[in-house]
Amino acid sequence: MKKLPDLEAWAIFAKVTETGSFARAASELGLSQATVSKAITRLEGRMKTMLFHRTSRRMSLTESGHAALDRAARILAEGEAVEAEVAEQSTSLRGLIRVTAPMSFGVSHLAPILPDFMARHPDVVLDVHFSDEMIDLVAQGFDMALRISTLADSSLLARRLCTVRILLVGAPAYFERHGRPGHPRDLAGHRALNYSYSRGGSSWRFCHKRHGEFAQAMPVSLLANNAEALAPALRAGLGLALQPEFLAWEDLQSGALETMMEDWQVEPIALHIVTPPGRSRPARVQMLIDYLVECFASAPWAQVGGKLE
Repeated sequence: MKKLPDLEAWAIFAKVTETGSFARAASELGLSQATVSKAITRLEGRMKTMLFHRTSRRMSLTESGHAALDRAARILAEGEAVEAEVAEQSTSLRGLIRVTAPMSFGVSHLAPILPDFMARHPDVVLDVHFSDEMIDLVAQGFDMALRISTLADSSLLARRLCTVRILLVGAPAYFERHGRPGHPRDLAGHRALNYSYSRGGSSWRFCHKRHGEFAQAMPVSLLANNAEALAPALRAGLGLALQPEFLAWEDLQSGALETMMEDWQVEPIALHIVTPPGRSRPARVQMLIDYLVECFASAPWAQVGGKLE
């Protein structure tokens, strides 16, 4: 198997040539003189040739050393440049941030608040991916995700921004035609508009402070893998749905939808910001996290109580 090039040793070789001595190279690189000497010896062993003529008084490049110098100097320069650029980006508010968010929530609630962040930080580039799939942040190179779910990957760092109520909603005209349920058992005669990824499927589970838990299966009229797609059928009075409050909020305010059975609660969901493992993150990413925390803390549908998990 072919070995990787000894890039560190070539960079040390370039620095020795630049400074003219092992001691000065060691000082500039923050290494011991022994480490510098071993790196040159290691290179000469790999190349099976001498890179320096050494005497007690002076040191000069051999023919092989001269042949290698230009490329070795580029290795040193490129290494110094990439470290300087990455270090500068990690502390400055410039560069790329890759974000993923659920489709409905992302389009309705994340996208509208991004222009203000972009105006404040014009040198930051946002790459936003909307999907209801569970994206692998590390494998796909994302800096952060907004997730509304129970988090399964404990290696990720998560900050809970808020909890979101799940509400039983329908159009006033629907309730006029089909009646207003007061207990989950009353739902047996109603039609469900269902989100494909809901935890209970077609069986809706509720909890009451005094009466405990109750689950009720319902016939499904519409099944969609995007909860926002249920809204037109809801407004048209074609069934009931369990919707997160952030999706139903405007329709509830306008009267297009009503809530039922408010004393029977559905387990709420939580909105999280999730980042890859490791506590250190670029300043631009932390700035976006702080901005989102500030924005969602004032959302009218948010039950705020953010914490690290």
